[in-house]
Amino acid sequence: MNEPGSSSGAPRGRASTSNPRPRFERLEIESLEPAAEKVATEFLRDDSRTILSKNDSPDVPFTYSVNPYRGCEHGCIYCYARPTHEYLGLSAGLDFETKILVKEKAPELLRREFGLPRWTPQIVALSGVTDPYQPIEKKLELTRGCLAVLRDHRNPVGVITKNRLVTRDLDLLAELAGHGAAAVTLSITTLDAELVRRMEPRTSHPRDRLRALTALREAGVPCGVNIAPVIPGLNDHEIPAILDAAAAAGASFANYLLLRLPGAVAPLFEGWLEHHFPNRRSKVMSRIRDVRRGRINDSRFGRRARGQGPYAEQIRDLFKKAARRSRLERHGPELSTEAFRRPGEQLELYEP
Repeated sequence: MNEPGSSSGAPRGRASTSNPRPRFERLEIESLEPAAEKVATEFLRDDSRTILSKNDSPDVPFTYSVNPYRGCEHGCIYCYARPTHEYLGLSAGLDFETKILVKEKAPELLRREFGLPRWTPQIVALSGVTDPYQPIEKKLELTRGCLAVLRDHRNPVGVITKNRLVTRDLDLLAELAGHGAAAVTLSITTLDAELVRRMEPRTSHPRDRLRALTALREAGVPCGVNIAPVIPGLNDHEIPAILDAAAAAGASFANYLLLRLPGAVAPLFEGWLEHHFPNRRSKVMSRIRDVRRGRINDSRFGRRARGQGPYAEQIRDLFKKAARRSRLERHGPELSTEAFRRPGEQLELYEP
């Protein structure tokens, strides 16, 4: 990896170098103690009464999503979900990756939602915000519990993750795929393991994500790759190599999303660049402005995922040509709701 900065600054295994004041808080507490070399993860109970989140964004291909966790220990420095922690009175910085809220009743709540007459079977995303297979999922199995509910009801699900742990649930995913009701997307930002360590420190190694694609394909689960985010001037040159590797591993479809830097994410990302790539910070930030009409961020629907301008068009053309060469479709399979059921309903018809 070229031009790395000093290795000091961020706690070990974390991407954030700071913990800025949440935007809704007036009080900011500054510690006089030196920054800790290591910051432990705290897991807090989330007593949400519902589990299905609804969105009306035209930029995403689903209406409902399930997020068993708030915050994400993967710690991707660019994560557009970081500002959601500020609504909890927590920081979008280190708090986002070290204070994880756990929805212990997620499977139970999902089963209840599907049992209601008002539920119309449709695609549910796992997850819409934070990764459903972040490290603690190995122990808590909340995502697996939600998949079991989806399997029982044969409700279609689209999974997106950066973690090879998704292969643990091949049994449930394969059963859903047998009804045309499951597809999995592995998000691969770079093939450079050192860049992964610095940028998304607790995600799976790129090699393991590719292996997960192979395992999914062999289990009969449709799978694809999402290059997300494409960071102008940092990883955009890797687009062809990532698509080639994903296709060879078993992916059948591919997509990409341009870097978004909403709210507190922008200064966190720029600080990360200054820390790890001081000699490239100006170039990267200039390229980001090139695709965002001279701004750091553009939140408009239809533009935020792709950007605009000559450089954004170059990225778009590079992706299209590389995807065509790798024989990757632009979209995943159309998932089916035909097999949806409410377990127990049929038995009730024959009760005296």
